[in-house]
Amino acid sequence: MTLPFDGPAVQLQSVSRSFNGRPAIVDMSFEINRGEVVALLGPNGSGKTTTVRILTGVVKPDAGSARVLGLDCATDGEDVRHRVGVMTENSGLDDRLTAFENISTHGYIRKMPRDIVDKRTNELLERFGLADRGRDRVGGFSTGQRKRVALARALLHEPDILLLDEPTSGLDPEATRDVLDLIANLASEHGRTVLFCTHFLYEAGRVCQRMVMLRYGEVLAFGAPAEIAASLGRNNLIKVRVAPQINLDLDKPILAKSIRNLDGVVAMQSTKGAVEIAATTDEVVPAVIAAFVADDVAIYSVASEPPSMEDVYFALSERHGGSADAWS
Repeated sequence: MTLPFDGPAVQLQSVSRSFNGRPAIVDMSFEINRGEVVALLGPNGSGKTTTVRILTGVVKPDAGSARVLGLDCATDGEDVRHRVGVMTENSGLDDRLTAFENISTHGYIRKMPRDIVDKRTNELLERFGLADRGRDRVGGFSTGQRKRVALARALLHEPDILLLDEPTSGLDPEATRDVLDLIANLASEHGRTVLFCTHFLYEAGRVCQRMVMLRYGEVLAFGAPAEIAASLGRNNLIKVRVAPQINLDLDKPILAKSIRNLDGVVAMQSTKGAVEIAATTDEVVPAVIAAFVADDVAIYSVASEPPSMEDVYFALSERHGGSADAWS
């Protein structure tokens, strides 16, 4: 029977782990709320997979504690594994088995009733667009299809938490988009907590509410992407397109000055037909538009671009004495 638990879905406190004297994780601490999607983001060798292994009780920390739904991962590993679904980077499928068999066998091993296993397996194959391939051996599947089978298998026992290790590794752009959409839907529709490891900055920023940024096993930052960017002084870029003949600095110097003086505006540069404004928040956009309208300058388009995850990660790395070379 599942016991109720009102605390964090995942909690790591000062966790460290070394292998053969080489640190894999150093003093790692963070918490994940229930129903939240969090990305564990970092280059290869930053400690992502080790973190997942600790959270599933496969590896014990040298120091600190890791808990999943209040269970101690080091001592309650079996109970933890009943509450989580895991998808590894290489999928771990048996090429000799069909898609149905790869998924259903997972349920039989867990001693789930056969009728429930069969029903759930067919439902998951249907949901992931594989109903017509259920009786085909996965050895002939594409990488994207194999990832979907692996994700279906991780969901078979209806876990509270999903731990996904590089779920889009090796996928083409279309398959990557499909997997990311599945991850987002699993959280929004079913309230599942999702922790997914990735070294792709774009996808982390696309689907997660918060992210843990790692380098060499250390947490560089933890929080919402916008919050992390703001803490580094990284600004939104507001791009305004105006009439091609207008250069704000030359033709509308008073307007240019008023925009530069708006709260939140850090810098502005103007060329013919375009204005770029660096601002601490996109909340300044209405005031920018109002200033243009008041001075009778027609706006063709406005776009606000947050700082990229690449900018944020590399800024963090440099702050901690690293460089872009840490990314691989």
